[in-house]
Amino acid sequence: MKKFFFSLFAFFLLFLIHHSSFVIPVHAEGEFAIDTTAEYKVQDSGKTVVSQTITIENLFSNIYATSYSLVLDNIDPQNPRAYSGSKELFLNSHSEGDKVTLDINFDEAVVGKGEKRTFVVTFENTSFAIRTGEVWEISIPKLGDTSFRTYNISLAVPDSLGEEAYISPNPTDFTKSEGIRRYLFDKATILESPITAGFGAFQVFSFNLNYHLENPLPKSAAVDIAIPPDTALQRMYYQEILPSPENIAVDSDGNWLARYILKPRERVDIKVSGQVQIFAGPRPFQPVSRETLTNNLKESKYWQITNPKIQELAKSLKTPKAIYDYVVKTLSYDYDRVKPNVVRFGAVEALANPKNAICMEFTDLFVALARAAGIPAREVNGFAYTENPKIQPLSLVADVLHSWPEYWDEQTKTWVAVDPTWGKTTGGVDYFNKLDLRHFAFVMHGADPERPYPPGSYKLGDNPQKDVFVSFGQLPEKKESTPKISIDSIVTIPFIVNIIHAKIENPGPSALYNLTVSIFFDDKNDKNITISTLSPASSQVIDVNVPFSFLARSTPSKVKISTSGASFEISTLKSQVLMYNLLVLFLIFLVVLFIILIRLKKTKIKELIAKLRHGNTNSQTPENSNTQGQV
Repeated sequence: MKKFFFSLFAFFLLFLIHHSSFVIPVHAEGEFAIDTTAEYKVQDSGKTVVSQTITIENLFSNIYATSYSLVLDNIDPQNPRAYSGSKELFLNSHSEGDKVTLDINFDEAVVGKGEKRTFVVTFENTSFAIRTGEVWEISIPKLGDTSFRTYNISLAVPDSLGEEAYISPNPTDFTKSEGIRRYLFDKATILESPITAGFGAFQVFSFNLNYHLENPLPKSAAVDIAIPPDTALQRMYYQEILPSPENIAVDSDGNWLARYILKPRERVDIKVSGQVQIFAGPRPFQPVSRETLTNNLKESKYWQITNPKIQELAKSLKTPKAIYDYVVKTLSYDYDRVKPNVVRFGAVEALANPKNAICMEFTDLFVALARAAGIPAREVNGFAYTENPKIQPLSLVADVLHSWPEYWDEQTKTWVAVDPTWGKTTGGVDYFNKLDLRHFAFVMHGADPERPYPPGSYKLGDNPQKDVFVSFGQLPEKKESTPKISIDSIVTIPFIVNIIHAKIENPGPSALYNLTVSIFFDDKNDKNITISTLSPASSQVIDVNVPFSFLARSTPSKVKISTSGASFEISTLKSQVLMYNLLVLFLIFLVVLFIILIRLKKTKIKELIAKLRHGNTNSQTPENSNTQGQV
């Protein structure tokens, strides 16, 4: 965000009115009390009309002001004018470098202790309110001069600029009437930080990302790449992922990992493009498991939560706000370290070198202190848009991205993003209570402080090209996804079961959540299966077991699989099941018949043997008698 430096001071030509007629120069400080009310009225076009009502009170009876000078730093005042009541005062404008001075001369003397002179200075400016993408962003510089007795600011914004997305610091008062929102700020508030505000429901960025993969192995290998995921603060719309991945999985931190199978020695270039919609506040999103939160409390290489110094600080810094304030106060941004392949310090070394920090150190220190205090926290790595060339993510030229922390809010059950780096580098803008609409998350590092690698990290060769391109964009015409259902395969096991492998795909641009897949047997709902997340270009296979029953009485004739906006119907093998049953019965009949025949055969054989044995016995008796008689 463009950083303005603004100062107001009064330069007075002072006259000593006593018993003599000559002028004695005196210093103005302590001689006058100055009260100022400044109104910044933003118009539908974004042009801002500034009106400053200034009251000068004499603190001595013999001293009065003859002129007033208003110095504007890095502000181009257009159509400057000054009025005292209905009378226009003479105003002279001159510039030197980035400063513009408005000199107002007073024709009449206002003499006497306690006497007051009130006048109005007006000008127009087109840089206070700027439309960036889908959002109007307003930036009013903080007060540089502390000599004012009172100083109040009124910011008037028309409803046509959109709903309030964020405003910092919190106004001391707010009113709304006749299509105008008015925010009031007092001197104490604007001395601490500039006023920043955003109006619009969301911001949209277009992106083009390139990934370069190579498999050096003599065998096939699987490679996962991280593509930007949905979060509570952003929604993805993918227009192209070429070539298509095998599938896209979601890890415990919510990262989207696209898997590719590379052949031996194969090199693949992947192009990913689309839009991201960034919201002003968290939207209802997928619940976070207790296991994930536990993983976001553990120590790591860069988050040394058991370090004595970290432990000592965590005991006193018990809340995310206290940790944020400490990090902003303690660390200083080292612009000279912002370059590719910079060495990451980690939390402990960041404390040892507080003047040499960049976004990684601000983030690592916050995460380590939060985890040591028992607050789940993680790093987000991505793209953050700013006009400040000193803190622009180097992805604008070299794919070095920005990082910021998130902490888990147990009360709201959501991840809360903060940016202590920008809190330090923007002159006191509050990036704790409300993040702006310029932070585009690529990956979340919770379980692992380094993996998955964000876009821009997948490079080959000694002179890698720029692979991350992000710019303001518009929402695509097609935003919603409709699932697709097909039959991946059918496994038939005769006499037991038929298994239908149903494939649920998401060919659309956005993710599908809590997708209910219903299984019907002959129009009767058998069961429902819930798919929690189905990201774009991903699929999930559901196994449907078709029951096998006697004479196919419980076997459906058809199976219908349906989900939101899609259905697929397939005929079963009920006739085959009936055939199988009849065949089984026939086989059983044959077996029984065979057994009966065997048994009958065995009975007849036994009878025949018995008869034969009986016949032999009867024929041998007379023979024996004759033999005995001869003897």
